[in-house]
Amino acid sequence: MADPVPIAQSLDAMMKSLRGTDRIQVGGVFGKWDVAVGDQIAAHVRPVKLDQGMLLVEADTSTWATQVKFLADTIIDRLRAEAGVAVDHLEVRVASNRRR
Repeated sequence: MADPVPIAQSLDAMMKSLRGTDRIQVGGVFGKWDVAVGDQIAAHVRPVKLDQGMLLVEADTSTWATQVKFLADTIIDRLRAEAGVAVDHLEVRVASNRRR
């Protein structure tokens, strides 16, 4: 039988095997989203999923979705600086009425 392993280490290994993204990266994106993008964008756009370097975000209107597409490189740079997370690609979708 193997020696006990800290639960955080086990969770990291499990998440990485399922998604390729560890809890620190996920926590960095979701936990520091407001700081990285600012209050104005955070009020209208939220992260939905981080999967192997691809971040899916959801905007409350098509106007905000378009704005985020133009700011994608800046948002990726800010997430790297503020949260220490390497995002390779940002995808944007508009939230449906039932998700708002």
